[in-house]
Amino acid sequence: MLQVYGIKNCNTVKKALTWLEENQIDFQFHDFKKEGVSDEKLKEWEKKVDWQSLVNKKGTTWKKLTIEEQAQVVDASSANKVLKEHTSMIKRPVIEYGKSILLGFSEDDYKINLK
Repeated sequence: MLQVYGIKNCNTVKKALTWLEENQIDFQFHDFKKEGVSDEKLKEWEKKVDWQSLVNKKGTTWKKLTIEEQAQVVDASSANKVLKEHTSMIKRPVIEYGKSILLGFSEDDYKINLK
């Protein structure tokens, strides 16, 4: 079964969950806002994707950080500290399938990897 990580009210997460439901793909949902994210989970994901891919620099949470706070995000360790504190900065959804993960919503990627 897939594990989906995200925030329920995020439009991209809503699109992903709708797609999964319409394609009758079972999943469990982990809400970052309610359940947070662990260092271990972030490190596990960083073995599969570059740490920069996990940081959503286009979102409002990143943009609300001061220039100094943004400048401190220079490696996986510093990024993880900020991502744990501001879980809405994690690129979402994060979908774990098999030994891989997908970030964000792409119908083409979902069709290739999740069906």
